[in-house]
Amino acid sequence: MNKLNCQSASEIVIFGALGDLSRRKLLPALYQLEVCGLINDKSRIVGVARPSHSIEEFVSIVLESLNNFVKEELDEVVLARFTARLVYQALDLTDAPSYEYLAESLANGNSTRVYYFSTSPSLYGDICDGLNHADLICDNDRVVMEKPIGHCLASSQVINNQVARFFKEEQIYRIDHYLGKETVLNLLVLRFANSLFTTNWDRNSIDHVQITVAESVGIEGRWGFYDDAGQMRDMIQNHLLQILSLLAMEPPADLSAESVRAEKLKAIKALCPINRVNVKEKTVRGQYTDGYLNGVAVPGYLNEDDANTSSKTETFVAIKAEIDNWRWSGVPFYLRTGKRMPAKHSEIVVHFKAQPHNIFKESYSDLPANKLTIRLQPDEGVELQMMNKIPGIASQMNIQENKLDLSFNDTYQDQRVIDAYERLMLEVLNGNQSLFVSRDEVEAAWTWADSIIDAWQATNESPKPYAAGSWGPVSSISLIARDDRQWVE
Repeated sequence: MNKLNCQSASEIVIFGALGDLSRRKLLPALYQLEVCGLINDKSRIVGVARPSHSIEEFVSIVLESLNNFVKEELDEVVLARFTARLVYQALDLTDAPSYEYLAESLANGNSTRVYYFSTSPSLYGDICDGLNHADLICDNDRVVMEKPIGHCLASSQVINNQVARFFKEEQIYRIDHYLGKETVLNLLVLRFANSLFTTNWDRNSIDHVQITVAESVGIEGRWGFYDDAGQMRDMIQNHLLQILSLLAMEPPADLSAESVRAEKLKAIKALCPINRVNVKEKTVRGQYTDGYLNGVAVPGYLNEDDANTSSKTETFVAIKAEIDNWRWSGVPFYLRTGKRMPAKHSEIVVHFKAQPHNIFKESYSDLPANKLTIRLQPDEGVELQMMNKIPGIASQMNIQENKLDLSFNDTYQDQRVIDAYERLMLEVLNGNQSLFVSRDEVEAAWTWADSIIDAWQATNESPKPYAAGSWGPVSSISLIARDDRQWVE
């Protein structure tokens, strides 16, 4: 990240500053922005949490987090500058009068504030009430909301309404960290800066698209949260639909938040409904059983610690999504995500249509179609599969498949790959909402997802079993095989 002009002075207030997200992602991200000189000299970082701590104890906790989660060696000069910004305020987030103590901590600081809600969404309303009680809300303030924003459309509306009582939409930044990933950001560049793709990005040239977000981990002790959410709510409704919207949207007028988000919203709203009539045809839900991962035995979902042994929560989802508009009519988007899969692996594969005629039958009887692979993690990069002549003097034209591989790590060796939260924190400080999700997008995504969840519940069927360490239920293979296609693995 190149050094840019530092941002205007503001107070960066993190509610839930002692939580896992803050320690793993937010504090390391702010440290990296400090390294780049991207935080105003006068800005402070105010940690808010329930436990009582002295500032020395809080600094010690922050240092421990940075040592654990910053990959590079810490710079002592930068570290001293960073820790000098730290302020800590113990607070009962549900007690509005106690926010007067926070007002005292903020009294001698900057009038513009960034409020980061790194807490359960159930507390967002309480935090807003407390800030209002202490007269800590002004038009220049910004609010960052972590997902999940609700459990369904109705609950998301309740949460958004609680925040909207005191903050305008242009002040609210709803985070989906996938939108901060370098390879996801690069989708805009690939699509709209390269005529090769810009003019061939539609139903005339593309056969189908696959989006896979595979996780090797299980529920990691989050049974209570995950069993209530499931893979549909946890991954499809936000991450995968955001990726789909960037792939499918029409060209925006410019890179402003208004233009980008408006086109993403149109794409989500154009998704064909999946309901009780077609849910069995269009979706597969699974749940992992005992199996092996990298040669090590791992328990099934129902055998995890504190598990509800009768749970019907899905840990795997595959969906055939279709978009009802001129650009994408007849082009399926296959979505797939699950836990306890063979590897942590996220990628987009765009399959172009096959050549209508093959003049190379003597050397290659069945020409494969071109394929564009966008690797989100690990080994971020872009790969284009194409045909090429094999060098040689033989009279026969011998050809083979080759890959043009743009690996970010290899191509940009001198540049550190930026963590998503670094980018997103910087955009919050910049006041740029283009990488954040609008309320309309959240509600459109929930509307589509709720219909699927309702259809699943109506069938009352258990998820299909799949062994931990596999690529999901057999029926997920059938989902795509019915269209004479197969998953890329």
